Parts: sequence; structure tokens; C-alpha cells
Amino acid sequence: MAGPVQSIERAAAILRLLAAGPRRLGLGEVAASLGLAKGTAHGILRTLQHVDFVEQDAATGKYQLGAALLHLGTSYLDVNELRSRSINWADALAARSGEAVRLGTPLEGSVLVVHHVFRPDDTLQTLDVGALLPLHASSLGKVLLAYGTAPLDAALESGLEQYTRHTLVTKEALTRALAEVRETGWAVETQEMSMGEAGLAVAIRGHGGLVVGAIGLSGPVERICDRQARPRPNLITLIREAARAISRDLGAARW
Repeated sequence: MAGPVQSIERAAAILRLLAAGPRRLGLGEVAASLGLAKGTAHGILRTLQHVDFVEQDAATGKYQLGAALLHLGTSYLDVNELRSRSINWADALAARSGEAVRLGTPLEGSVLVVHHVFRPDDTLQTLDVGALLPLHASSLGKVLLAYGTAPLDAALESGLEQYTRHTLVTKEALTRALAEVRETGWAVETQEMSMGEAGLAVAIRGHGGLVVGAIGLSGPVERICDRQARPRPNLITLIREAARAISRDLGAARW
């Protein structure tokens, strides 16, 4: 049997590198990060650019992921069982709560948003499907960390990036927060990723009771939380009901 094709492995490594960072990367940065010769990296980037997997900024010459990958990702998400089992419940949760709903699963040290229902009003909103959220600074991520669906040690080793002055950036603070998630059954994020925004999330379980994802509400902090920065009880009730319904559809026992 033939072994792996080196050029494909290198192309995959470049795509993973571009996906992991919040900014565009130059040719030299890509080559240095992966230990490739600049000529080799440039050839692979040119090929990826030709098939629209990578885009190059005309002004800076730096690279980012291309639009074609979003279409491939959406194709995968459409057949993802978690997403398909959750769509109707997520739509109902958004309608009942009046807030945006997101469904997340772990992916390479982040939370991948696999479904997003807009807040049911006329405000301008951006579709988050395919977005990657930080584990430690999002309510969805805290749920995945608390129940071991995403590895805590890996998150700590990679460093806890500070997004706002409220972000949990120490092991002690994050460990306390995760213990509270396990005790209460829900996770909250209050202005930890973006000022003025808050999130509330609950675990989704599959066969055997294993946590396979999380469902969350997000919106302005004053709508999600009370003056003590605690989630509003009615929202906790609504999101728990939705999580239980999805979990039952996925084969989880009553919980």
C-alpha cells in the first residue's frame, strides 16, 4: 500500500495553520512555522489559491483561508447528526427566548459553531456557522471543558488569551468556573470574549450520557444576565429544556 503523499500533508498543514490564527500570514511566516523552504511553501500556497482554498490580500500579500473551504465545511455540517437533530429545537429556543442560539462542538482546541439561529428581531446580525470560538472565553467552550469533551490540559498549554478585562486567564480561575458548571449544569460567559455581550450554554448528551456538544444563547449582557451577572432564570429553564430534548433525540437516557 502506498504511503501518504507529502505534498498533500504539507497543504493540509498550511490550511490548519491559517485556520488556527486570527490574522493573515505572510509567506515567510507560513514557511517558518512549518519548517518549509519558502519556494515549497509558495508553490503550495499558489496551488491552494488556484482552487480557492486560500486567498491572498492584494495590499499586504498575506494569506488567509478562502471561501471554497466554507462550502466544503457547510456540506459536512449538513450531514452532521448533532446539527440535524438540533435544528428544530434551536429554532424553537430562539423564538421562545428572543435571543440568538448557537450549537457548538470541539475542534482542534476551539469551539466550532455548527448551527446558528439569528435573534428573532430586525437587528443586523452575522452568521457564525463555521466560526471558531475560544474554549475558555465562551459559554459553549466552558461546557465542553467542564465535561472533558475538550481537553483542559491542551487549552492551558496553549495559553489562555485575554480578550477583555473579564476573560479568565489563569488556571485557578478557569478551574473554579468549570467546577461551577458541573455543579449548576450550565455555563455563563459575561463580557469575557466581547464587551457588552454575554452567553449561556448547556451540555448536549448522546448515547451513554456522554457530552457531545453544547447549545447556547448569546446576546447583550443586560438581556442574558441580571444585575449580579447571573443568567436570567427563565433563560436557564428554556435552554435546559432544549438541551434535554436534543439529547433524547440523540439517544441519551433521561437526565
